[in-house]
Amino acid sequence: MKILTVLGARPQFIKAAPLSRVLRKHHHEVLVHTGQHYDDNMSKIFFDELSIPSADYNLGVGSDLPGKQIGVMLIKLEEVLDREKPDWVLVYGDTNSTLAGSLAAVKQHIPVAHIEAGLRSYDWQMPEEVNRVITDHLSALLFCPAQAAVDNLAAESITKGVHIVGDVMFESLTLAKSIAKNRSTILENLGLREKKYLLATIHRAENTDHPERLKKILESFSYIDQQIIFPVHPRTRKVISSLGLPVSQISNLVMIDPVGYLDMIQLESSAEKILTDSGGIQKEAYWLGVPCITLRDRTEWIETISSGWNVLVGDDPAKLIEAVRKDDFPEQQLNLYGDGKATQLICQILDEQARLLD
Repeated sequence: MKILTVLGARPQFIKAAPLSRVLRKHHHEVLVHTGQHYDDNMSKIFFDELSIPSADYNLGVGSDLPGKQIGVMLIKLEEVLDREKPDWVLVYGDTNSTLAGSLAAVKQHIPVAHIEAGLRSYDWQMPEEVNRVITDHLSALLFCPAQAAVDNLAAESITKGVHIVGDVMFESLTLAKSIAKNRSTILENLGLREKKYLLATIHRAENTDHPERLKKILESFSYIDQQIIFPVHPRTRKVISSLGLPVSQISNLVMIDPVGYLDMIQLESSAEKILTDSGGIQKEAYWLGVPCITLRDRTEWIETISSGWNVLVGDDPAKLIEAVRKDDFPEQQLNLYGDGKATQLICQILDEQARLLD
């Protein structure tokens, strides 16, 4: 089959790396990069480090207001779909690129396969929630990372084409962790010792689009004793700069530019705890056995909460400080997101679709 894969953001590059490698052994993959993330540290470095094939099309959309960004993606994706005429369109996660890829496909009567289907935070203020719900209702194949995702879909009367496959991100992490151990020098470069610092990331709209909330979180960092390493997302840096937020007064906060995947995995695995609003990093922390403190009011990765590896603190300074001081995180990890064979299962299901076409 000809399968057109739509990517646009850092987490999607990570998820696509192992699947694209296996997919191309069986099918013809056309890779489309929307350009939603375009900075080298947020895009090109992931293609290089994870050996992702070069995009067949780079739409160069860049940053913009969500509606305009999705609109430009739709126009350009329709042109690509009309030219390539794929049998399936494959989308990942919950970004604007995900939604645009799904909408463009169904308008041309091309079936959609959604990887990481069925996740729900039930927070409609999150743009990601809107994107993932609409994409699920447009998709013909829905690849779920865990049973909770299947249950969420069933509650919305989506039962056809639903499969539990596990999480493809686990396979990328497993490979990257072994490579990073030998190649990454980020700890030495920053003068860090293992388990002697915290790692922070902030980029979600619920924090960056609300200055008082972002300010509250950053000021909370100053009440923490440990050094905090903070790779700053371009959008977050722009907000901090434009609002003049007092980050220079937080003596234990070390702001650095975004880093590649190998360096990020090394920083995550060596941290004492991770403070984040990222969905992907919540899972990576769980797999790496590093306690996670999530700077959001809700999360779609509810299994990490119930298993005890993740704590939701929102923007509450008291909850944040309490979670940083907490030392009774569980010792044993449960296998919540499959056994590392998600790519194999997804390809098997797509192979069945190819036989149906024959």
